[in-house]
Amino acid sequence: MKRNTSCGALTKADAGKIVILNGWVHRKRDHGGISFINLRDRYGITQVVIDEDSPDEMKALAAELRNEFCIAVEGLVRTRPGSMINPEMPTGEIEVAAKRLSILNRCEVLPFQIDKESDAKEDLRLTYRYLDLRSEGMQQRIKLRNDVTFAVREWMTGEGFYEIETPTFIKSTPEGARDYLVPSRLYPGKFYALPQSPQLYKQILMVSGFDKYFQIARCYRDEDARGDRQPEFTQIDIEMSFVDRDDILSMTEGLFHHIFKKTMNLDIPKQFKRLSYDEALELYGSDKPDLRFDMPLQNFDEFVAASGFQAFKDAISKGESEREAAKAKGITIAGAGVKALVVPGQAAYSRKQIEELEAQAKIYKAKGLAWMKVMGTENEPVLEGGVSKFFADQTAAILEKLGAKCGDLILIVADSSRKTANTALGAVRLKLGKDMDLCDPSRFEFAWIVDFPLFEFNEDENRWEAAHHMFSWPQNQYHDTLESDPGSVKGDLYDLVLNGYELASGSIRIHDPELQKRIFNIVGFNPEEAEKKFGFLTQAFKYGAPPHGGIAPGLDRLVMLMAGKTSIKEVIAFPKNSFAVSPMDDCPSEVDQKQLDELHIAIVKTEE
Repeated sequence: MKRNTSCGALTKADAGKIVILNGWVHRKRDHGGISFINLRDRYGITQVVIDEDSPDEMKALAAELRNEFCIAVEGLVRTRPGSMINPEMPTGEIEVAAKRLSILNRCEVLPFQIDKESDAKEDLRLTYRYLDLRSEGMQQRIKLRNDVTFAVREWMTGEGFYEIETPTFIKSTPEGARDYLVPSRLYPGKFYALPQSPQLYKQILMVSGFDKYFQIARCYRDEDARGDRQPEFTQIDIEMSFVDRDDILSMTEGLFHHIFKKTMNLDIPKQFKRLSYDEALELYGSDKPDLRFDMPLQNFDEFVAASGFQAFKDAISKGESEREAAKAKGITIAGAGVKALVVPGQAAYSRKQIEELEAQAKIYKAKGLAWMKVMGTENEPVLEGGVSKFFADQTAAILEKLGAKCGDLILIVADSSRKTANTALGAVRLKLGKDMDLCDPSRFEFAWIVDFPLFEFNEDENRWEAAHHMFSWPQNQYHDTLESDPGSVKGDLYDLVLNGYELASGSIRIHDPELQKRIFNIVGFNPEEAEKKFGFLTQAFKYGAPPHGGIAPGLDRLVMLMAGKTSIKEVIAFPKNSFAVSPMDDCPSEVDQKQLDELHIAIVKTEE
């Protein structure tokens, strides 16, 4: 019996029709001589009834049914009695009275119950991923991913972009993470690399005259997995010629507005908030701030000198010494920072709760977390607890500066490194947002982070490194001081942030071969090494390369956030677990010696 409709299509308008349904037994209930079967496919659920007067043969077959048996049913569509209508089901006004029943395939005892969402542990879900994917939640999220991907292609094509595939086997180049290497059978000792991104190839496409490129690109990075990261992932890769930063940002805003309207019928802002990298760190302690709640970080430095709290004074003194020492090396750093966070209405926080917040701050290298509570009355507020005795004389000024009120909790981090103070207190802010249930997954707060540093100093190796990658354009006002003051150089870089996640990253690229050489030199790539690693790109730049730039939104993270989840495993059909292993097919796995011999590879056993 081949289906002629789906389990989600029937309504009371179909009453009286004879239909054939194929699907899986979702639930089965027996009431006396009547059996009710909820039959499921990816379109929905329809109730099938084996009536009391059904043939004995069909009743016997129905008695065999268990959850997830795959069956076919032919029957009459009829309306349900008013008292049995299920308003929670799209097909809740009808049922199908079975006339014929066939078991297409039986199902063994299930390792976990298939429902809207599985409560099984992750490894069990991934071992039986084909069962987990049958759940309503996974079916909806995979559909959402499909819809988002289609919306991307629809909008990009409508805007004149070409979808062009770039190679999967490429030259190994340093791009920040370890490459996955593929040995060549024909060329022993040589390897292809799987692309960490199509970065170099999309720039070459710009040199080739394809001024609007995009690709739903598969990317591979050999790095530790986490909730929003996988060894293989998908990005919406985009590059454009003859553009500046505002063109890229405007294009991306248009794309996302279309995606959310098309797939969720949501009107997100047509222009997103913009913050500089420095502003984001100062206000939120992160270059990917969660803006679904406020609670900005505030400067507290001005109250330290008049206080008696030596720990804060020592942090400032040490920071000044470190700044002077760095200045002597030609490196500009911010020095010390004392930052405060007002937590509205949480003066009742217990010492244990504050200690949990302090533990979070220490993860990010803070020495500790100071605190005070605003108590008393609205007319006569006082500071109590924690370090309040050192700042009692400045109560009025502190409350006015911070905007703190009676019943609020004030948290403070001081460090000789302003970046550490910001980052540690930013982590506390984020924990508070989650603990206080301020991170509504149905809200979508976008922000552009711009004006990133182009370089960062590696203390261990005593050299400058590219903060993002070596192909980003330094903002024009810094070209004359690239070599003399790399630490102050801002790049034409931009990240798109959504709900505390970096959703996309991009930059205006370097198209001038001479400027590219200067960047290589600053980060320690000598000409021979640069030619060996990137010669094919710099060679292309000599042939009339246009100004160009691009961006690469992460498709997995986007769908994850749209679905209200915190792990991209929930929106990928066959992800790896936290150890980069697939429990379903047990990869990575050993291969035959014959295969190794063909590739001229020997496995060297190492002690654990």
